[in-house]
Amino acid sequence: MPKLLNKGALVEDTWQRLGEEFSDDIGDAPDGKVLFPLAYWLEHREGLLNHPNSGLWLNSDDEPELLSEIIPKLSCIAVNFSAFTDGRGFSLARLVRERYDYQGELRAIGSFLTDQLYYLKRCGFDTFELADNVELDTALKCSDSFSVQYQATGSSF
Repeated sequence: MPKLLNKGALVEDTWQRLGEEFSDDIGDAPDGKVLFPLAYWLEHREGLLNHPNSGLWLNSDDEPELLSEIIPKLSCIAVNFSAFTDGRGFSLARLVRERYDYQGELRAIGSFLTDQLYYLKRCGFDTFELADNVELDTALKCSDSFSVQYQATGSSF
């Protein structure tokens, strides 16, 4: 079971993430908080708006502008890094935070390195799904690697 680091603390994951292959009716979705993939959102937008605990997960090649009017209303968005070398997830985080004024939980999932945690935070992520082999102490040190930044961000995340 992955560890979830949220704002410097290890927390229990209260969200379930459905795979991209999920195509059942919204009524067949699990109870509780659920992260639905973008393709499912596009197909079942109206039903999901009435589902009180629905979140969104994006792949790094997804286009968040397809749900621009919905993004600010969500309480959790996850961005999936398919490979640690794919930097598009960093850009997605900045887009959702700055262009769509997203204030909820922004979660990094998938393949990223602990060395990238500090930079992920700078782009707007506040929650990280850590792999089983990642030590919490190492992740915490990496997430606060630097005390001073020369580059500004659009806002403080």
